[in-house]
Amino acid sequence: MTRRTVNASDGRRNVQGLYPIRTVARITGVNPVTLRAWERRYGLIKPRRTPSGHRVYTEEHVELVRQILALLDSGVSIGQVAEVIDTQRAPPDLEDTGDAWAGYRRRMVEGVANFDETTLEGVYAEAVSLYPVDVVSEHLIVPTLRELGWRWQNRTGTVAQEHFFSTYIRNKLGARLHHRTKRARGPKVILSCLPNERHDTGLLLFGLAALDHGLQAVLLGADLPLDELPIAANQSGAIAVVLAGKAEPAGYDLGDKLRDLTTDLDIPVYVGGRVSRLCEEAIEGAGARVLGDNIFAALRHVVADVRPQ
Repeated sequence: MTRRTVNASDGRRNVQGLYPIRTVARITGVNPVTLRAWERRYGLIKPRRTPSGHRVYTEEHVELVRQILALLDSGVSIGQVAEVIDTQRAPPDLEDTGDAWAGYRRRMVEGVANFDETTLEGVYAEAVSLYPVDVVSEHLIVPTLRELGWRWQNRTGTVAQEHFFSTYIRNKLGARLHHRTKRARGPKVILSCLPNERHDTGLLLFGLAALDHGLQAVLLGADLPLDELPIAANQSGAIAVVLAGKAEPAGYDLGDKLRDLTTDLDIPVYVGGRVSRLCEEAIEGAGARVLGDNIFAALRHVVADVRPQ
């Protein structure tokens, strides 16, 4: 997971060269609630205290937070981070450290099977209190969506269960995205589903993670005609357009429509989701860029293009 990089020297420090918790949150992308949880529950970070009791952090604390993030990104569970840091071992593979995530996913699937929103809320709240949101999305939300889709296809789950979870997580992610977007100041990226594509949960996950990379998401949602996008891009001042879908719309020449779009726009157009693999040649032939169906790898690709380091 590539993050928006801010040098610690850019943050606001007091005369002793110490950072308040909000500055550390801005520098690292880890919110204050999570920083406090890492301190209280796992003893990972031990900030200093001012005479009035406020937490303050050194440069070494900031680097430690970045080290923790790197371990979480590699698949190490939060409960094992301290051990890995102490022994300076290489981060284990996700398969070796996935017990925490497997437990979260099992509890979520059980909550979905019982149509129990309280259980879903408890699992989600616990996970986001310990891990950054995009880590939770990558290791919990996306795998749970895939599990439910597999269960439906194999008749061990129902459409109602899949819809129940999709509606819950869409509302949760939408509220979080709306709250965080109000404070965002970075370049804008338009996110839209292809025509006839009605599932926009992936775009919400993409948009929420994009905020941690200093981008603003202009979310246009499901089933949008492509000829609407040039107006939206021009009026919003967007620097890129990201489209998503599972399959080429029936009776719709995606290559021709994308060629018209890329001709009308002077900003890059990306296509992600399963359709980007199925129609890779047509997409590239139209002048658009293929992202594949891994949301977080796709985001890293876009960030590398539009925000070069």
